[in-house]
Amino acid sequence: MAPLVAMPAARVEPWLPGFAGWRRPLRRVLSIGLFFVVWHFATKWDADVYVRFQNIPTPGEVLVEAVALFGGLAFYGHILASLERIWLGFALATVLGVGLGLVIGWFRFAEDTLFPPLELLRPIPAVAWVPLSIMLWPTERSSIVFITTLGAFFPIVLNTIHGVEGIDRQLVRAAIFREVILPGALPSIVTGLSVGMGVSWICLISAEMISGQFGVGYFTWVAYGIVKYAQIVVGMLTIGVLGMLSSLVVRLVGARFMPWLPRRAKGGA
Repeated sequence: MAPLVAMPAARVEPWLPGFAGWRRPLRRVLSIGLFFVVWHFATKWDADVYVRFQNIPTPGEVLVEAVALFGGLAFYGHILASLERIWLGFALATVLGVGLGLVIGWFRFAEDTLFPPLELLRPIPAVAWVPLSIMLWPTERSSIVFITTLGAFFPIVLNTIHGVEGIDRQLVRAAIFREVILPGALPSIVTGLSVGMGVSWICLISAEMISGQFGVGYFTWVAYGIVKYAQIVVGMLTIGVLGMLSSLVVRLVGARFMPWLPRRAKGGA
């Protein structure tokens, strides 16, 4: 009897040429669309299942308000103010966090002397720093940038430390810092940068709401004070889009510096 020969599995071709590469982007677009559909019907039917939607504006009302806001110049001023603060604070946090993380992760003396104060300050919410930052810094802009820097700093420095500590020190004996330590810690550093960007946006908006005079957070808080519900949602969605795009930029730049990693490991589709 002739031995059985395993036949290779037939390749299943997509029902539409080129569709395979669009499946994940399409699913993501559809998920956002489903979000807006649920929002529309929840507000249209005045849903009240513990969570109340009676005073929530519909997507159509928010769209009308967004068109009006983006048709003028004032709202762009708030956006630019927030973007300037977020990227300046994030840049400072990156330089300080990566630098300190590399030193603390590699040198025991630095870990013993620098890490304990960081651990003492890390659990303090950035919002709790707002009163002190107003006293520390001479201008509203510098105090908000300080809060934004704090939000990104701790995720960056901790992920950098963990990335350095995970490197096999036997590999470094005959190698230089730039060729082994930094590339070895880079995936963790990029993860910290991505997380830090998200936390930084949270801290920025909170600081703008409390002590700001410009910015999307300040705009959203003022809209709440004058009972402009549609403007509140426009501000919130603007924050979400800006935060999402900022994190995307961080991941794309990080992937450029890690060509040796698989696409999925770099956060690709």
